[in-house]
Parts: sequence; structure tokens; C-alpha cells
Amino acid sequence: MSASAALMAAAEGGIIGDGRTGANLALGAGAFGLAVGWLALARAGRRIGTGNARAGGMAAIVVGTVGTVLAVLHLATVSGGPGTGNGLVGAVVAAPLGLGAVLLGRRALARCRRAPAPEGGSRGLTC
Repeated sequence: MSASAALMAAAEGGIIGDGRTGANLALGAGAFGLAVGWLALARAGRRIGTGNARAGGMAAIVVGTVGTVLAVLHLATVSGGPGTGNGLVGAVVAAPLGLGAVLLGRRALARCRRAPAPEGGSRGLTC
């Protein structure tokens, strides 16, 4: 099964479970991306001393994008309206979660800009 076919099947809930599976996957990815983005932003602001803020920011962007894509795919393939048990409301909630994760990841990366070059040395990263 190709990656695009797997994403479409997951968005439709056709791999496992009922029609809410795609929305639940998108919600999980969006919430996880928000958590990773928040931690990366805290690391970039030096409130948490462990970990790599740059890697966390990139991970938040990737996971948030996956959550948003899954939510949009589920919204495009869902039949019926809200309250029918097909996960429409979950997908509507998951799309902003994924976008929020992307924005937090971008903000964490923006805080990790290069430091001024020390005399006679190379430029180093602040994060």
C-alpha cells in the first residue's frame, strides 16, 4: 500500500474502526504536535534546559502538518452532518490544532536564530 493510499484510507476510517477513526487520528496528531511545539518554544526561551529546540520545532511542524492533512482529508470524504457519528466535528477541531502546532513550531524555530559571531570565531546557534 502506498503512502497516499494509506493516508486516504486512514482519513476515511477504512483501515480500522468506524468513520471516526480518521478524525481521532487527526485529533491525536494535532494535540501531540501542540505539545511538542509548546515544549520546543519553552526550550527556545530557555525555560527548559534539556533537549533541542530546533529539532522540537521541526517535529511540531511535521506532526502538525500531518494532523491538518488528515483532518482536511477526513472533511473531504465524510458523508452526513454533525451528530451522525462520522467524526465531522472531530475533524473540524483537529484542523486548527494542527495549524496551531505548525505555528508554535515556526515560532520556536524563529527564536533559534543564529547568534552574533564572536571575534575570530564562527557563528554558532543559540539553540
